[in-house]
Amino acid sequence: MWKALGRKHIGYASIAAITGGASYYLYDNITFKKHRLQPFQQRFTTISPELFMSETYTDAFNTNQFESLSDRPHTLWTPPSRKEMIDMLKGVNKDGSQSDTNVKSNEPPFDILIIGGGATGSGAALDAATRGLKVALVERDDFASGTSSRSTKLVHGGVRYLEKAIKEFDYEQFKLVKEALHERATFLHIAPYISYQLPIMLPIYKWWQVPYFWFGSKCYDILAGREAVESSYFLTRGKALEAFPWLNKDKLVGAMVYYDGQHNDARMNVAIALTAISLGAVVANHVEVIKLIKTDEGKVNGAYVRDTLSGEEWVIKAKGVINATGAFTDSIRSMDNPKNDNIVAPSSGVHVTLPNYYSPRKMGMIDPSTSDGRVIFFLPWEGNTIAGTTDSPTELTYDPMPKEEEIQWILDEIRRYLSPDIKVRRGDVLAAWSGIRPLVRDPYAKNTSELVRSHMIYVSDSNLITIAGGKWTTYRAMAKETIDKAIDVLGLKPLNECLTEKVRLIGSHGYSKTMFIKLIQQFGLETETAQHLVNSYGDRAWAVAALSKPTGKRWPVFGQRISPFYPYIEAEIRYAVRREYACTLVDVIARRTRLAFLNAQATLESLPRIIEIMSEELRWSPEQQTQEFDKAVEFLFTMGLPKPKEKLTINQVRIDSSKRSEHGALYSRSQFQPEELASFQKVFSDLDTSGDGRIKTTDLDKALVLVGYSIPEDTLYSIITESKFNKDDSIEFEEFLEVMSNVKETQLKNVFSKIVNYQIGKHEQKRIPIERSSGGV
Repeated sequence: MWKALGRKHIGYASIAAITGGASYYLYDNITFKKHRLQPFQQRFTTISPELFMSETYTDAFNTNQFESLSDRPHTLWTPPSRKEMIDMLKGVNKDGSQSDTNVKSNEPPFDILIIGGGATGSGAALDAATRGLKVALVERDDFASGTSSRSTKLVHGGVRYLEKAIKEFDYEQFKLVKEALHERATFLHIAPYISYQLPIMLPIYKWWQVPYFWFGSKCYDILAGREAVESSYFLTRGKALEAFPWLNKDKLVGAMVYYDGQHNDARMNVAIALTAISLGAVVANHVEVIKLIKTDEGKVNGAYVRDTLSGEEWVIKAKGVINATGAFTDSIRSMDNPKNDNIVAPSSGVHVTLPNYYSPRKMGMIDPSTSDGRVIFFLPWEGNTIAGTTDSPTELTYDPMPKEEEIQWILDEIRRYLSPDIKVRRGDVLAAWSGIRPLVRDPYAKNTSELVRSHMIYVSDSNLITIAGGKWTTYRAMAKETIDKAIDVLGLKPLNECLTEKVRLIGSHGYSKTMFIKLIQQFGLETETAQHLVNSYGDRAWAVAALSKPTGKRWPVFGQRISPFYPYIEAEIRYAVRREYACTLVDVIARRTRLAFLNAQATLESLPRIIEIMSEELRWSPEQQTQEFDKAVEFLFTMGLPKPKEKLTINQVRIDSSKRSEHGALYSRSQFQPEELASFQKVFSDLDTSGDGRIKTTDLDKALVLVGYSIPEDTLYSIITESKFNKDDSIEFEEFLEVMSNVKETQLKNVFSKIVNYQIGKHEQKRIPIERSSGGV
């Protein structure tokens, strides 16, 4: 066809095609921006539309403003304060007078009131705000304080669900995977700084599994279609060990590597909430619902709420109420109707955090067939390694505790896959946490004991709309379905359709992967710190860095660390309080920074300084400081921190932070303290009567007495057998240290078991089928 045309014709055709494409692109973008900004401009005129263009990104390349390090870029958009949010929920004007606009029109001030500030609730608030609806959201604790901050941190379609769909010819399961893969692509698009693709290795130990896993991985790629990330590929045995040197080499034949997404879940949740606020949503954390209120016809039209920080109570009225409280769904449903049966079956998912040397920096691993048939992930995250998860029935509680037997199960599974040369120690567990998955039963189903596979939306007779179940990856789709249902049930009139597939979350607009270089150049930050700020705040990293104070050192110039082991800096605490609604110590250590999830002991040692900064910002009295400290310590117990014999105090932690605490060895990256090693050397030398650098294994019981260790004789014999020593063999100092290491590990296990069993008691562990859990959260 092209041969029949002259060069001139081809040139004209090309110009026409380019012009047409450019016109369509401009029209599409202008139309989108017009629709997106319409509700924002109409309802929140006090905030400039320039919010959607990164102010600080422009600053970053304005050389006139950065002639010296003392210059600061002007900060990003500042959201309304929490007090202003509370006033808006009360219907109070800025001058303190009561708003009478809605009273005169006999209209409630909000179209929708959302209860719950987790991923789904915040996502629903964002969805409603983009449609121009008047939306309010209240959260009993903090954004992502429940399950949304305790996930596996994956953004995934679910390879194991695809396997099940193919094996059982299950079209519904197939659709769930397809939807999740689409949402994975959307996730990575709207929040590029806080979510990213991650290669995950699947080790193969039998030749016949090579074509099996290759076919499954390629089906996963094909199902994603255009929205696929990188393509999966096969690694030979040598290449697999090169990529993951820790793998058990015995019988390894190769590995498949496929790609999924990963994110920082709590910070993602905060970004969703802030984006909703930027579009006009009225959002308040630490506000709990006491009871629902209804019209004379028995329809829910608001809630009676309490500010958990001040104790103040008031009524919020709306045309309808959405219950998005996750695992605590039934508590709100019982307010609607005390006779309602529970629809949530809580399941505990435990994860552990290990040092970063347990995995490559940029590759995870999946074990598809653990000893009891479950799946376990082994992933790099925020500079450390996380491993999990478990599935077992649990009691519903605000502060779930990880059970010691579940932690040990995870460690045992890790040992199976890692080289025997690597000692997986209980003392390497830097933190451990339990998240409660809200598995749900469909009250419409004939058999209400069966759990739904994904999420469920239920509308009661009083028009209370409940959304429950699902997983993190599909939060946006769940939110969209929920708002669609609310519009239908309540007769709402949105200004436009759902836009959340295109609306980028705050921090994304000026983000680039090389931003951290500018931060280093302009603020003199450490490379690790600059990368952390960019990956946590996106283009708002400039505003965080602007709050940092000089370190007084030649390098880094700015960015005083909270803990010497992690890149979090003091400026993040001030930023969290001023612009991210952090109100409590736990808000900061768990959800604005992720320090509590990375290292419980390091977090404890950082508490005194964090309290000092927050006290400056929030004007805490000494009594409030003590209360916040006590609550934070109790929270850290749920993160795996061993409970001491005596109550901890701020001053005690401040004094002891540079010393080894009572249980310091439990979280030490070094198995032995210096004084212990000195003791071992002396004992070994005393027992080495021949002077040949060896002692007999029969002298080990005597050595244990001399160093102060005490274990049963049969346990010592098991350790010697495990170490492949014969009882009459002689051992060198390196082997002696291995025995001492195993002895100490045995003692630490006993300590943890006593602590955990004392706090949560013993519960029989039952397996929940993985397909019912929808892959967790």
